[in-house]
Amino acid sequence: MLNLGRVLCIVIFLSFGFVYAASVKAMVDSIEVVKGNPVTLRIKAIGDNAIFTDIQKVGDTPVVGTSTSKSRNLSIINGNMSSEQSVTKIIQFIPEENMTIPAYTINIGGKDYHTQAIDIKVVNSHNVSLQGDEIFSLRMQASKIKVMMGEPFIITVYFALKEGIRLSQDVQYSAPNISDFITTNVSEQKTYTKGNYQIQEIMYIVTPQKEGNFTIAPAQAKIGLPDRSRRDIFGLSYATKWMQTMSNSLTIEVIPLDEESDLIGDFTIDTSIDKKEVKKNKPVNFTLKIEGKGSLEGFEFPEYQIDGVTVYSDEAKTETKIVDGQIYSTYIKSFAFISDADFIIPTRELSVYNPKTKEKKSVEVKGYDIKVEGSQQVPMAMQANALTTSKLESTKEPEIITKEVEVNTTAWWMLALAFILGILTMYFVQFLPKLFKGKAKYYKDSDALKILYGHIGESKEVEEMVRKLYAKKNGDKSIVIDKKELKEMLERFR
Repeated sequence: MLNLGRVLCIVIFLSFGFVYAASVKAMVDSIEVVKGNPVTLRIKAIGDNAIFTDIQKVGDTPVVGTSTSKSRNLSIINGNMSSEQSVTKIIQFIPEENMTIPAYTINIGGKDYHTQAIDIKVVNSHNVSLQGDEIFSLRMQASKIKVMMGEPFIITVYFALKEGIRLSQDVQYSAPNISDFITTNVSEQKTYTKGNYQIQEIMYIVTPQKEGNFTIAPAQAKIGLPDRSRRDIFGLSYATKWMQTMSNSLTIEVIPLDEESDLIGDFTIDTSIDKKEVKKNKPVNFTLKIEGKGSLEGFEFPEYQIDGVTVYSDEAKTETKIVDGQIYSTYIKSFAFISDADFIIPTRELSVYNPKTKEKKSVEVKGYDIKVEGSQQVPMAMQANALTTSKLESTKEPEIITKEVEVNTTAWWMLALAFILGILTMYFVQFLPKLFKGKAKYYKDSDALKILYGHIGESKEVEEMVRKLYAKKNGDKSIVIDKKELKEMLERFR
């Protein structure tokens, strides 16, 4: 019987027929890309023994990254069984201008197959066109892919959802991994319609702090669509079918600065104080404001240290925003100076390097002379008189003062009386708890049930008492509860 079953399986398998179709296909994540951002090319070969040529360049553009994935699927369609083994080669490159991805030849089972050529358009705008058959998509782009340390740039994630798509749940969005940089989220996000898509831009201001090559991992998004083939567990609405996608990754090259500087960008500095004359030990409030093009995230103005002056400062307030594609920052920090004598808030200088002009300049932080009322020096003549008087007083013979102390002897009968009173006090103290205890606290059955329910697992007696209280609460008049036992049990858990 076992052999007969095997024969039948072979016959059935052969009756279906075995369909095998070899093919190749080339696809890109976008046919339009912002200059400086990568394009991901996927070449999929279906069939056994696929042989790819070594691709080091796409056209004249060098390849920046490659990977390979494999899979096999079995399916039966109209009585025909098909086996599909696929190999996908993933190639990433960064085009600088409009180009055509050439056709590639892949050998499958000894036969050559050719991909189709694909035209790529490179644009300067951040608005990227979408494929017309996508329900939703996620794209990530950088305003620059080669920057200097401290030079800020913008990363934008574009979330596109086809118009007319109804979501059953809120979109679940996971931000890209930008942990290697100082990052500021831009609160004002753009939302607009392009073609038949709703576009939302999620922007990040990114400032590198160290040199090297960094990969920014993709952003991810999930949307929930109503699944009309299923309903939820209550049968009141359709179940949710989740769809997920992720953006492309980015490679950022950070190079060292040409010159070391305190700030990178184009900034102006302004200072102000609330008064130049102040009373002793009253504060002088000093405010520093830096603003201009560039990022001030991570910058911290050094503290003041002035002899004889107490200096307080608050946390700096930094605001960064994007205006017409440019990064603008404002940095405000306040100080309070307190002294009992005249002092000077010193002048300082900050170096600013402009990456566009490649020029470095010094910007002055203004200083101030502060006058403290009543802090003038004592005249020299008065100082001399005071010194002479001090010396004269120090030459006088010290006056010897004798202090007489009178000692009174306590009578013996007073000690005896104190001893007796102490014994009586100790005797009556032991009765004080009973005198002030008063009437024992009375618990309602409902209150007792709430207290004991949390201790039901500690003993069988507590469990039994809880059952009785619960039955009595539900109207069982045959239940009799020992009040003394209940009171003692409640006292244990007070």
